[in-house]
Amino acid sequence: MANAASGMAVNDDCKLKFLELKAKRTYRFIIFKIDEKQKQVVVEKLGEPNLTYDDFTASLPTNECRYAIYDFDFVTEENCQKSKIFFIAWSPDTSRVRSKMLYASSKDRFKRELDGIQVELQATDPTEMGLDVIRGRAN
Repeated sequence: MANAASGMAVNDDCKLKFLELKAKRTYRFIIFKIDEKQKQVVVEKLGEPNLTYDDFTASLPTNECRYAIYDFDFVTEENCQKSKIFFIAWSPDTSRVRSKMLYASSKDRFKRELDGIQVELQATDPTEMGLDVIRGRAN
């Protein structure tokens, strides 16, 4: 367990599941949460490879912060199949201030543990991470 500056450790399972997504494409997405009792970031949900972006966004709580990884497949203008790994910091306006501060202060430390993130998004409401936004950031 690494010691984070904010006091939040990163559970080893977070890194293992991320590596599986990155190398083996075992998951479409991973949602992480901060377990305040254990003082660490843990895996909350794993999305199967056949799930869609809508399934992913539906898995995020409407009024609680989360970190998420999404493996986005797309086709370039040159007709090449590609994928990009997105890190999304989900911090809805309706979440508790303490929670927003905790997630904000732990984000950089957590991201450093996940080697291979290609695009980062910060979202406070669903429109900031719509599929059109993801497509625009992927190219």
